[in-house]
Amino acid sequence: MAPPSDAPRAELHEIIGNVTQANARRYGARDSAGRTMDTAKLIQDPAGGYLAVYHTYINGNPRVSVATSSDLINWTFRRELGTSASQPHLMALNNGAYLIAWEQEPSNHLAFRYYANRGDLLNGVASRGFDAPRTLSSCAEGTPNIYSVTLSPDIDHSTIDVGAHYYWNCDRDRQQRGRLTNFRSWSTSAQGNVDNALLHWGVGGNIGDRDALNYKGYTYGVMEGQYTKNDFGSWRSFIYDYQTGNAEPLNMRTDGGSTAFANPSFTALTAPNGQRAIAVSMFLPSEGAKPGEAGQLIYYRTY
Repeated sequence: MAPPSDAPRAELHEIIGNVTQANARRYGARDSAGRTMDTAKLIQDPAGGYLAVYHTYINGNPRVSVATSSDLINWTFRRELGTSASQPHLMALNNGAYLIAWEQEPSNHLAFRYYANRGDLLNGVASRGFDAPRTLSSCAEGTPNIYSVTLSPDIDHSTIDVGAHYYWNCDRDRQQRGRLTNFRSWSTSAQGNVDNALLHWGVGGNIGDRDALNYKGYTYGVMEGQYTKNDFGSWRSFIYDYQTGNAEPLNMRTDGGSTAFANPSFTALTAPNGQRAIAVSMFLPSEGAKPGEAGQLIYYRTY
């Protein structure tokens, strides 16, 4: 008998994979200031509309910014939040605060910034900061996602569940999962079982960025895997089933037929028309992109 998570996963696979059936989509997404919205993470804004964090390379330096939107497609630049920073992930907390994790240079590592309210976020005023020590790799640890935040009752008494990559043997990215306790104590461990789910498909390069959500009572992830090391055209995205520990390649279909997909993230939210939807963000490397599709792809589909 098939696991009960199979049918919802198949539904989610179709929602994510068929970009041509999205309610709205944008290739090569940029904000109102003309900045590329690389590796964007989109969330519902509790104040109304939507928020995104992303990075843009300016003179060779990655900068993390935040933007707002009313339609998930057109984004208004609000503030730069970090320099020499990339791969941000944003979560709205139940106390009205916001937490961002990103990859910080120098000494490539995970960084966390806590914003006490929406105004502080949009003004770039972090009231707490934590930079995690590298523990699994002497070279690099990054591409964070935030699985959950438990406040007991505040950020100084909290548990933050985090996914990230580490540069295994300073050779290629592999998965880790860590915990930031009381915003001052970091512990983490390698996730070989997650790596194996993609290695099963012949992924020989990096296993990097990931995201997770709950769909119809089950937890699913999206994750990037690079079939051939140093080949940007070999990046693919996978759907991961946390119930079974198995992954499968996403059958991505874009308008032009692009073939390479990296840095996937997705969020369950309410669409502009009031329906439930999945908002998806992926980076399309130029090596596998068809004309007009390279760069950041943002789209959503209702269900």
